[in-house]
Amino acid sequence: MDIRNIAIIAHVDHGKTTLVDQLLKQSGSFRENQHVAERAMDSNDLERERGITILAKCTSVVWKDTRINIIDTPGHADFGGEVERILSMVDGAVVLVDSAEGALPQTKFVVGKALARGLKPIVVVNKIDRGDARPDEVHNEIFDLFAALGANDEQLDFPMLYASGRQGWADTEIDGPRKDLSPMFDLILRHVPAPKVNKDAPFAMVATILENDNFLGRVLTGRVEQGTAKMNMPVHVLRPDGSVVETGRLTKLLSFRGLDRVPVEEVEAGDIVAVAGLSDATIPETIAAPEVKEPLPSTPVDPPTLSMTFRLNDGPLGGREGKKVTSRQIRDRLFKETEGNIAIRVSESPESEAFEVAGRGELQLGVLIEQMRREGFELTIGRPRVLFRTNEETGEREEPFEEVLIDVDEPYSGVVVEKMALRKGIMQDMQPSGGGKVRLSFLIPSRGLIGYHGEFLTDTRGSGIMNRLFSGYQPYVGPIAGRRNGSLISSEDGATTQYSLFSLQDRGTLFVDAGEKVYVGMIIGEHSRENDLEVNPIREKKLTNIRAAGKDEALLLIPPRKMNLEQAIAYIEDDELVEVTPSAVRIRKRYLDPHERKKRERSGSVD
Repeated sequence: MDIRNIAIIAHVDHGKTTLVDQLLKQSGSFRENQHVAERAMDSNDLERERGITILAKCTSVVWKDTRINIIDTPGHADFGGEVERILSMVDGAVVLVDSAEGALPQTKFVVGKALARGLKPIVVVNKIDRGDARPDEVHNEIFDLFAALGANDEQLDFPMLYASGRQGWADTEIDGPRKDLSPMFDLILRHVPAPKVNKDAPFAMVATILENDNFLGRVLTGRVEQGTAKMNMPVHVLRPDGSVVETGRLTKLLSFRGLDRVPVEEVEAGDIVAVAGLSDATIPETIAAPEVKEPLPSTPVDPPTLSMTFRLNDGPLGGREGKKVTSRQIRDRLFKETEGNIAIRVSESPESEAFEVAGRGELQLGVLIEQMRREGFELTIGRPRVLFRTNEETGEREEPFEEVLIDVDEPYSGVVVEKMALRKGIMQDMQPSGGGKVRLSFLIPSRGLIGYHGEFLTDTRGSGIMNRLFSGYQPYVGPIAGRRNGSLISSEDGATTQYSLFSLQDRGTLFVDAGEKVYVGMIIGEHSRENDLEVNPIREKKLTNIRAAGKDEALLLIPPRKMNLEQAIAYIEDDELVEVTPSAVRIRKRYLDPHERKKRERSGSVD
C-alpha cells in the first residue's frame, strides 16, 4: 500500500483538531452509527478542559488505496517543541490559516520550521464561513510570509484550498460546490511525495513520541526510516553520539488505524509505528537492528527561555492534602517528564530540596504543574525567570525577546500601548484590522510579559487577544517594574472569620473566603497601597452575656478574587511562592516568619 505522511500545523484555534475529525469521518474510519466525541484527537483530560491541543498525536486514514498518516500538532508557541520534533516523521504539511485572523506568530514559527526541512506545504484557508472572512488578503499574507522565510521556488508555488473544517468541505475555488473534503484528500495524494526510504537496509527508526502504557510499558512512536520492523526481532538503542543504551526485542508493533492502534506482525520503511519492549529508550534515540552501528540524525529543538524553581511544600499545611510530598518523589517525576518532553530541562537548584525546571513559557510549565497536582503532588513554585546568556563575541548580557501581536478594540489601544511601553516594549506596527479593531505589533523582553496577561484582559475588558512568539536574544534592557501593590499577609494560624474579613475589605482585595485555613506568612489579599501589611484574618467578635442595645449590622463580604494556577504564578513577586496541592492553590511569602523577612529586607536579599 502507498503511504503519505503529513502534519497539520497552524496557530492556536485555527481548526486543526476539528479538521482531523472530519478527515476521519469522511475517510470511513468510523462506523455510521459510531459515537465519536468532538475533537476526538484531544484525548487528554487537560486538553478537553482547556479546549487546546497539548501533545502531538498520530492517526491514520485510507483514501483510494493509499494510507495517509496524519499528525495533529499543538498550536501554542509554548508547545512548539512538539511540532519541531514530529516534522522529521512527515514528508508534507497542511498549513491551516484562519480566513479572518490571517497569518499569526505561531503560523510563522511552524511554517519556518517546515520550510527549513524542505517540506512542500499545502495551504488551507479555513473557516471560510466566518462573517468577517477575507480569504484573498490572507492568501497574499501567506505568500509574503513564505517569501520572508526564505522559501524556494517550488515551495512558493504552493497549492491552495478554501475550507470549513466544522462543516466538512474543501474546494480549490471560493465559489466551488462545497460538497466534502475529497479535494483535500486528492491534493495530498498528488502533492505530498511518498517517503524516500531504503527498504532493503537493516531496520532503523528514531523515537519521536514517548508515552507510558499500563500494560505495555514504554511505547515509542516514530517513522521507520529504513528496512522492516518485525515482531520479536532483536534491536539495540543508540544515543546520538553512537553509544549503546540497551539491547532488547520488539515485543509489540502497533500500527495506526483511525483512532486505534492495531497490533501488526511487520512494518515496512516509510510507515509510522509504535513499538514496545524497551525499558530505557527515550527521545531522540535510534532504535535499530544490531548490525546498524551509526545513529540516525535527529532534529535539534530550540532551547528553553524561561525557568521556575519547584520546591518541597514546607508550609504549615504541607502533607495534609497530597500523597506525594517528598523531594525524591518530585525529582523522579520531573526527570521522568524530561524523557518524553524534550523542550523541558531539569537541573538541581542551589537551594536544598529544590529543582530548576526550564521550558518554553508559563503555559507549558503551568500544564506540567497541573498534571503533577492531579497526580497527588504537593509543591511550591517560585516566580518565573527568563534565562539570560552572554554573547561570546561582544561579552554583552542578552535576554530573550518576543514578538507580540495584539488585536484590541480601538478605545483600549491607548492603555495597551502605555502598558507595553512601561514593560520596555517597542511598537513595530499599528494598523486597523476591521470591525473597530486595531492590530498592534510589539517587540518586547520576555521578562516584561510575565504576569501581564491578566492585567491585559482587565484593561481591554476581556475583548483583547494577545499572541506571542519567541523572536531571539537581544541586549539586556535594564530593570522592569513589577507589581505595584503590596500584599495582605496573615499574622495568625487558623480559619478565617467573616467578622475579621469584613473589616479587612477596606484594606484591599481579598483572595480568601470565610472559613478557609490560613497560616502565618500566607498572602490573603492584595493591599490597596504599595507596602505589605500584616493582618489578623481569624479575629472573632468578643461576646458577653449582656444584651447589646443596638442591632448588629449585616456582615456582607465582597466575593473574593479566586486565582487559578496560571494567574497565581503570574501574580507573585520574587519574595513570594505559590503553594500547589491537589485541593488548593495558595500564595505565601518565601519566608513565613515576619522577623526573618525583615532581616532579609535589610540585607537586600530574598534568596
